[in-house]
Amino acid sequence: MTDLIANGGVVLWIIAALSVVTVALILWKVWRLSLSGAWSGGRVTTEAISHWQAGEVDAAMAILSGRNSIRARLALAAMSSRLDAGLSDAAAREDTARQARCLLAQLRVGLRPLDLIVTIAPLLGLLGTVLGMIAAFQALQEAGVRADPATLAGGIWEALLTTAAGMGVAIPASMALTWFDSVADRLQGEMEDDATRIFTRGPAA
Repeated sequence: MTDLIANGGVVLWIIAALSVVTVALILWKVWRLSLSGAWSGGRVTTEAISHWQAGEVDAAMAILSGRNSIRARLALAAMSSRLDAGLSDAAAREDTARQARCLLAQLRVGLRPLDLIVTIAPLLGLLGTVLGMIAAFQALQEAGVRADPATLAGGIWEALLTTAAGMGVAIPASMALTWFDSVADRLQGEMEDDATRIFTRGPAA
């Protein structure tokens, strides 16, 4: 593997570094999403909202208190805003929407770097290939009539290594980015549903 990277030149070393960064970002993002309760199913939040709709405000807020789940944090914020006597219904909804935007922004942290890797990895691979092809044909020109086709073929396949490597980094990064986006979109929909249930049917219902 080290020999292959060495044959690919500086560009391939950069792509290799990008691959390490990509793996680290994916693992870190999975860990962060797990802490945010992305795959917990929202059972606790649903239970708390049921208590809220039944008029059991203290029980609902006690269930949500101290929870790290992003849905639980938003539900607690929505309940607190709804109970704030200093806020009108419209103001309470706006305050809840503001906090939801902040939570969703935290949820999407780390996606921009992945998006950048998806964009630049294939371009770096193409750049490495173009540079390698230039070097191969320069060597062919210098060899003149004594040119060895095997040497040219070797130079070409070494140049193509960077394209393959760039795609090898971009494809899993793109898959991970799409997956993380889908998780964030699903959580956003669930959070909107939770907030709607809290505001449309309060403890006095």
